[in-house]
Amino acid sequence: MTPFDYTRGTAFFRESFVPFGEANVSIASSPVLYGLSVYTVFSVNWNETDKKMYAFRLKEHYERLVNSAKIMDFHGFAPAWPYERFEATIKDLVEKNGIQGEDVLVRATIFVDALIAGTKIHGLPHVFAAYVYPIGSILPGVGINMCVSSWIRNADNAIPSRAKVNGGYVNACLMKNEAILDGYDDAIALDEHGHVTEATVANVFIVRNGALITPSANNDLLEGITRRSVMEIAKKLGVPTEERAVDRTELYIADEAFISGTSARLIPILSVDKRPIGGGVAGPITQQLSAEYGKAQHGTDGGAYAAWRTEI
Repeated sequence: MTPFDYTRGTAFFRESFVPFGEANVSIASSPVLYGLSVYTVFSVNWNETDKKMYAFRLKEHYERLVNSAKIMDFHGFAPAWPYERFEATIKDLVEKNGIQGEDVLVRATIFVDALIAGTKIHGLPHVFAAYVYPIGSILPGVGINMCVSSWIRNADNAIPSRAKVNGGYVNACLMKNEAILDGYDDAIALDEHGHVTEATVANVFIVRNGALITPSANNDLLEGITRRSVMEIAKKLGVPTEERAVDRTELYIADEAFISGTSARLIPILSVDKRPIGGGVAGPITQQLSAEYGKAQHGTDGGAYAAWRTEI
């Protein structure tokens, strides 16, 4: 099957559905000049048995988008876009693009819709936009080789890490670029205190002595929805889970490690700084969590995670 061609699809932009190619902003606009936009990305997954599409944790993604807007003082979004309107718009968007038989991602954005406004935020108009694109694979699913970046993760008190602020991803791009130039697949960032935060677009987990460990939310990281899902799945499976500060050297001695995110899903980490993790293959807990996460997304879990899915 040929993947959905999003460039020929339909987007939601400035209060209406338009051809994707017409959903554009000016080179003089605030999101282009200053990165003044926030977003979330969520998956919409095909269930082959019942021939239906399900959005994964749609309400949680909406709530994170609202919180990102609050942090950035995009004050009018929540009143203008209650959850019911958001859900209905996403359903219409997927339907108008005729998605069937494949998994896709939806990127939903709020951006300041003003020209040459300087660094001002408060009082400027902001609008909602969304589009659909193929889920693809951003990294090798069998596993990745990572490095610890020389770039420090931007602190929450500099560019808020709890908000998905588009401008903040310059930090991640510098890390990714360095990693690729040095022969790695991706990078892991440390905070200003030397603790592990996250990868460029995904959260980090390690396994030590049978326990699942991930950096705590106050370590300048995005509170990932996939991250939360993994921890809830682990709890249901009886895997001990800890949120705490993680040192760089703990990466090197982990029994297993993986990253998690909407676009990445769950990907094993095979090595960090050329040090093999768990023999350089995906470990049993990583494999078990990945399998359960896939079932939860696609609705093949026997109803165990039905509350996480919204029929589209």
